This record gives sequence, C-alpha cells and structure tokens, in this order.
Amino acid sequence: MDLLAWAAWIEHSALGAWMRSSSVAYPLVNVIHVFGLVLLIGSMLLLDLRLMGFVRRLPLPDVSDILTPLAIAGLVALIASGFLLFAADAGPLLDNPLFPVKLLFIALGTINALAFRALWGSRLALWDQHPPLAGRLQALASLLTWVIAGTLGRLLAYV
Repeated sequence: MDLLAWAAWIEHSALGAWMRSSSVAYPLVNVIHVFGLVLLIGSMLLLDLRLMGFVRRLPLPDVSDILTPLAIAGLVALIASGFLLFAADAGPLLDNPLFPVKLLFIALGTINALAFRALWGSRLALWDQHPPLAGRLQALASLLTWVIAGTLGRLLAYV
C-alpha cells in the first residue's frame, strides 16, 4: 500500500470519521497537541539555552534531569495527538507542501537529540567548566529545529 492509499484508508477509517464528526474529539486532541508543543519547545528552549552557556548558576546535569523527561513527554503527546489529527485530514495534509517539511524537521530534531545524548550525555557535568563548541552548536541546531517544526505545524492551516 502506498502512502496516498494509506492516507485515504486512515482518513476514511472509523478513527478518521470519529475525529471529524465528534464535537469534542478534534478540539480536545488539538489542545493536547498544543500542550505537547509547549511542553517540548519550552523544555528544549530552556535546556538548549543552558547547553549554549546561559544561566550557568544551575548545574547542567540537574537542568537536564528535570527538563529532558518533560521534553520527551511533550514529544510523545505531539506524536500521539498528531496521528489523531492526521487521521481526520490525511489527504489534505499530504497535499500541503509544508507537511513533509514539518515531518523532516521532527525527524531531524529527534535524531539530533538522540545523537546529542550519545555524544555528550555522560559528559554533561564537564560542561559546567568548559562547554564544547560542537555541543553548543548542536544545542543551537536543536533549538532552531524544534522551533521550525512547531512553526511549520502552526502554519499548516494557512497554506
């Protein structure tokens, strides 16, 4: 089954019909999606700024321990609610030129986060003395990637 056929199937499934017809489901899922966006971008903004060297009075491992689970929860909420929102309008979303770009930035942000943890996760305590330039640039890329993904998601309704 190709992507367009799958999108048509999911849109015409009971899940897609329920998301479109329920007076509660779509608005509630949309609120969850926005909440997930705020949780992810808010956490990543604070963590990435700390990784870039701002607010150094707080130990980086502590900041990371607090904010990383919040960012993960936000991403999980976004993926789950995003799938439900996609089920309601799969065809039009696939026709929107911003949608694949949004998905690309989500993938890039996720890959960057996983690579960051693999490269730097065990050495975060050392960042309090000397944050590596490569890691700081990776944090900047993270911040930009997630903000772009969130912005593209909000713009989908207007393109």
